[in-house]
Amino acid sequence: VLLYMRGDDQQQSGVFSYISAEQRVPQDHPLRPLRRMVDEVLAELSPRFTKMYAKRGRPSIAPEKLLRALLLQVLYTIRSERQLMEQLDYNMLYRWFVGLNMDDPIWDVTVFTKNRERLLKGDIAQAFFQKVLEQARAQSLLSEDHFTVDGTLIEAWAGQKSFQRKDQPPQPPEDGGSNPTVNFHGEKRSNQTHQSTTDPEAMLYRKSGGSESKLSYLGHVLMENRNGLVVDTRLTRATGTAERDAALDMAARIPGGTRQVTLGGDKNYDTRDFVNKLREAAVTPHVAQNQHERRTSAIDERTTRHEGYAISQRKRKRVEEIFGWIKTIAGLRKTRHRGKARVGWMFTFAAAAYNLVRMRNLAQAAA
Repeated sequence: VLLYMRGDDQQQSGVFSYISAEQRVPQDHPLRPLRRMVDEVLAELSPRFTKMYAKRGRPSIAPEKLLRALLLQVLYTIRSERQLMEQLDYNMLYRWFVGLNMDDPIWDVTVFTKNRERLLKGDIAQAFFQKVLEQARAQSLLSEDHFTVDGTLIEAWAGQKSFQRKDQPPQPPEDGGSNPTVNFHGEKRSNQTHQSTTDPEAMLYRKSGGSESKLSYLGHVLMENRNGLVVDTRLTRATGTAERDAALDMAARIPGGTRQVTLGGDKNYDTRDFVNKLREAAVTPHVAQNQHERRTSAIDERTTRHEGYAISQRKRKRVEEIFGWIKTIAGLRKTRHRGKARVGWMFTFAAAAYNLVRMRNLAQAAA
């Protein structure tokens, strides 16, 4: 029989620790392969960072650390930059990933936000996204022939009360409050006559006939069909034609040549104009047929009789995994930023984060 004596519940903390954060993070922790891929991307972006900053002056937050911190916010669904700074103060794993020593002070949230704005002006999210894609291409993870396109609703950081008439001044709050009392009943509101005072670029939009209208943007992705990685992104204002316009814009950037390139999509893309423009661009439209009593599909047996069309219809549904991850994990179901430029920056950055996670999972599955 083993006997155990009672342990001592000492409350006094040690002054020194001889175990580094690097030693404390397990070798099989899922952040380790992400950190290796991210460090490779940031090393390639270093010359671009150098051009963004002055050669003299007060040192700012290193852009590498800032991007790693923003990546943590996406990966761990941290709802605000203020909370991100709080977690960086005491979370050893986060400090290790960002590259902070245990004694390094944490940045003021206002300073962090201002430095993030510098990355916005430098279009770093798109550059980061492209470098991640280069890694995927080097590992032969990307299809060069078969793609899927789709769009999703990103709810704006603006309330319905902010959607007011353009030809009238904003209604002041009543009784000294901060929120005006607005009655929308009986008032016809549209994007032509009304505009949000909180986020003027957001537009009132609804995805389907039975859904609620919300102030929103539209996020679009182009997915390659081999492994379901994002190869291009767009963020647009929410209009009825934005999905097809963005799809044509992204399809035009697909390298063609002598290969047969296919583009899958849902029924929203089944219009004669869209299908004809794809064919003019030497892209075979593999969009779902939108057939009912009052219309005829633009996709006929010339396309549907091929086995590849059925494969594209199965593969295209994987794009919903991308949107699901971006909305739930990356926190973009309702954006925390205002303005098309900022929301678009975060949408592209979230897509790059999704690709990193997907590439890590593919590598682990192949091992």
